[in-house]
Amino acid sequence: MPALRKVRGVHTPRLTQRGLRRTIRPVTPPARNARCAFARAAFFVAMGVVGCGGEIGLDDGAGGDGAVDGVGDGSAGDAIAVGDGARDVPDLDAALACAVGGVRGVCLPVTMCTGDRAPTPGFCPGPVDVQCCTTRRADASMDAPTDARADAGGDAAADGPPTDGGRCDPMAMPLPNRDFTEAPGDVGCPNGMARIGTFCVDRYEAMLALVNTDGTLSPWSPYFNPGTRRMRAFSIRGVVPQGYINGVQAQAACRDAGKRLCLDAEWLRACRGPSNTVYPYGGTRMPGVCNDARSMHPAVEYFGTTASWIYSMIDNACLNQLPASLARSGDRTGCVTVEGAFDMMGNLHEWTAEPAGTFRGGFYVDTRINGDGCLYATTAHDTSHSDYSTGFRCCADAR
Repeated sequence: MPALRKVRGVHTPRLTQRGLRRTIRPVTPPARNARCAFARAAFFVAMGVVGCGGEIGLDDGAGGDGAVDGVGDGSAGDAIAVGDGARDVPDLDAALACAVGGVRGVCLPVTMCTGDRAPTPGFCPGPVDVQCCTTRRADASMDAPTDARADAGGDAAADGPPTDGGRCDPMAMPLPNRDFTEAPGDVGCPNGMARIGTFCVDRYEAMLALVNTDGTLSPWSPYFNPGTRRMRAFSIRGVVPQGYINGVQAQAACRDAGKRLCLDAEWLRACRGPSNTVYPYGGTRMPGVCNDARSMHPAVEYFGTTASWIYSMIDNACLNQLPASLARSGDRTGCVTVEGAFDMMGNLHEWTAEPAGTFRGGFYVDTRINGDGCLYATTAHDTSHSDYSTGFRCCADAR
């Protein structure tokens, strides 16, 4: 896993670059691998980088073409010169490599992925018709659409992400949260909330329900940004909390529930408790009590590369469906404050009401870089930002 570095309060990958910056220029493709050369040319034609008559070659400035794992500045891709111009596109070797469900493949236009190979969307940068082309699996049932497997007798949408080694479809919308019943709140607090002096805080990281035009509620997938839909926040134990949400949407969902986003000071008081501890459970870090660390970044695991372009795709719905990633609310029973708020450290970043944009507590990959435990704060994004790691919980005035 690439190390992480702190850049103005943002979690940013520090990636290792082997060799010099690579440029692309019209030369004869290496004869050692004609099939790979053809695939490379097809990819760049699909990206609109070169014309059909262009030939593509690589030059790392040192006479070799060794692989590059990423770029040191964490940018989305190297600036690759094409002829007399230049354009930002992903590193070539990294862009061509892909993997689906542990099966390695190559990024190709779907029209070229035929025969015993099948294209899968969501694993390649560039146009939507450039997809990860892999050998067809022997188990054809796992290649069937989610709804087809459900029609065959299983409720795939209700069951959530696959747990049997099946591939995750980034366009599917699992609906693991179907119960909207909150437990009674503490005295003077709405349902699902713990009392902290003069205010109340959700006991759990929020899940969302879709509010229909007639006021009824429908399940919403916690792996998808809600866009402009009307949503309502709920605080319920044992659900998959909502990631992929920005600060504006989180505030709106809290208000629809008769609550609001927590003020920064309220969030800190709720996490640190009456004794003002650094961690929700006390003054000394206890690794693993909260969902507070992961050995490999989920994007590296999912895309099968450390190339820098993967960090421009961290809204992919499959990231929080990987094993040992996002936990259900309250699953880590020791990750609780003395006043009964769970998961305030790790699991998901949590938006607060700071106008400039702040999310707190860290997430399941890191709870150290931008501060330990309750002191963790990311301030580099405004409230329009969302990715797989951003969640929230609500507060309210005590009655």
